Amino acid sequence: MSILVTGGLGFIGLNFIKEILRQNFNIINLDLQTYAANINYINELKELKNLILLKGNICDLTLLEKIFKENNIQGVIHFAAETHVDNSISGPSAFIETNITGTFNLLEAARTHWMNSPFNYKDGYENRRFLHISTDEVYGSLGESGYFTEESSYAPNSPYSASKASSDMLVRSYHHTYGLNTIITNCSNNFGPYQHDEKLIPTVIRAALNLQLIPVYGDGSNVRDWLYVGDHCNALKVIFEEAKPGSHYNIGGNNEKSNLEIVEIICNLLDILIPSSKLTSYKELITFVKDRPGHDQRYAIDASKLKRELGWKPSDNFEVNLMKTIRWYINKYGFTPVC
Repeated sequence: MSILVTGGLGFIGLNFIKEILRQNFNIINLDLQTYAANINYINELKELKNLILLKGNICDLTLLEKIFKENNIQGVIHFAAETHVDNSISGPSAFIETNITGTFNLLEAARTHWMNSPFNYKDGYENRRFLHISTDEVYGSLGESGYFTEESSYAPNSPYSASKASSDMLVRSYHHTYGLNTIITNCSNNFGPYQHDEKLIPTVIRAALNLQLIPVYGDGSNVRDWLYVGDHCNALKVIFEEAKPGSHYNIGGNNEKSNLEIVEIICNLLDILIPSSKLTSYKELITFVKDRPGHDQRYAIDASKLKRELGWKPSDNFEVNLMKTIRWYINKYGFTPVC
């Protein structure tokens, strides 16, 4: 079975490919290889016999149609997206193009390759499916209580989240209008290996190790639900294999922490792993900077539907996974822990 994975050199996509390649799938990974791609790990992936690496843009419909035809694509797992909120504020056009137009092109390529007409699949393509990975940011911001569920109204507050909300609606429409076997997932904030340096956790680790100021937006009170990327990939594997057509699942880690809490936990762990001879604690480097425009206050996911219907659950120990993550970045940045 040949599966097209888009954005498989990105943070979550790369972790997912490493997981799914244990299965009997042939993976065609299409990635534009922008700044956010893990280019340094391409040679490691090239050694995998059931993986084909392609450089290309999901906004190129002609290319997508060629890939579907030449590789007889029988499933799509769609990670490719522009994701950094700050970048969407300073340059939103790339987010509209990739996240909306790119998703539309993928849906069209899948529909024309798999189907004769609405609700009429070609022979042998009856169970093909399109898994679309999205974000909890499409729901907007929560107050001090409550959780996002699959029934929560969409209320995106940034160009990034608006573009992802739009792509979600396109995927939904292709199921209801054409009968395309689509699934949508909305996940909380991920952490783990291979994340781009611009994101919060790698930024904190890198700045601390280099004795640079650690920036925290506003007063650091913004709350996120943190999900270990390995848990996310396991959830996606189960969903891709077992979910009903047209399903929608939220995926969360049940780890609500403010940005300041996350920064302080990382500093405390770094104090143990690589104590500084110049600082009592890396927390001395924390500095508060001007808040991001339209910064959502709190996200929290209710993943009970996924747990109930498909039996998935996240790992129990947040700090163990965070410690594994920190050790990975310590190695990436060329430092050696003392323990």
